[in-house]
Amino acid sequence: MASGHGNTPAAWTAVAVAMLGFVVGSVALLQTPANMTLLWIGIIVAVVAFPLFLVLARLGFDASDH
Repeated sequence: MASGHGNTPAAWTAVAVAMLGFVVGSVALLQTPANMTLLWIGIIVAVVAFPLFLVLARLGFDASDH
C-alpha cells in the first residue's frame, strides 16, 4: 500500500465512527414507521467522523508506522 494512503489510526477511527452512524441510520429506516430520532442520531454520528479525523490528525495520529 502506498504511504499516506489512509492506513493510519486517525483514518481508521473516523471510518469506524462513520460506519457506526450509517448502521444506526439504517436501523432507524428499517423500523416501521421510520424512527426519525434515531435517524438523526445516526446522521449526527456520521457527520462527527470528519471533525474527529481532523482532531486526531492534529494530535499526530495520522502518521503511519510502516
